[in-house]
Amino acid sequence: MSKTADFLFDFGSPNAYLSHKVIPQIEARTGARFTYVPILLGGLFKAANNRSPMEAFADIPNKLAYERVERERFVKRHALTAFRHNPHFPVNTLQIMRGAVAAQQLGCFERYVDVVYASMWERGANMADAAVIAAELTAGGLDAAAIQAASQAPEVKAGLLANTQQAFERGAFGSPTFFVGPEIYFGKDKLREVEEALAA
Repeated sequence: MSKTADFLFDFGSPNAYLSHKVIPQIEARTGARFTYVPILLGGLFKAANNRSPMEAFADIPNKLAYERVERERFVKRHALTAFRHNPHFPVNTLQIMRGAVAAQQLGCFERYVDVVYASMWERGANMADAAVIAAELTAGGLDAAAIQAASQAPEVKAGLLANTQQAFERGAFGSPTFFVGPEIYFGKDKLREVEEALAA
């Protein structure tokens, strides 16, 4: 049986997007599969008493500058030329993260993830705006009305909250977070260790 890794993600994290683009290569090399787990990053930050890097390092400009350098290196290393900074960042992702849980129930999750990530980190769309979300999903070949309606269901809202709480209980404090069995790995720079664990 091939190994699996859990990928805890929120569309609002550019590093989670970059990880998403590299994951298929790791799957191809290892034969492993990544299970995508939608979480609400703001809720996880609150539970873990954490803050976004923009907030946490607001008074450390060299640290923020280094984060940008590392991101540029990663983009160049993996030839992720479609990546661009979202001008609306930081984006309130509550609607699209609920949409991810709804898409799981509707059987269009993988397509949904690809479309929303491209909208956020390739086209720079304002994915906190319901009208923009609908337009982007429709352009991506998805049933926007069905997804947005399903995202308001109590069980979908509860599912996202449960994913987020479970992430915290497993030791997560941000996104992207990966689990291979009980082992936790945080950040796109840990993908090499994740791959080694999957290949072991």
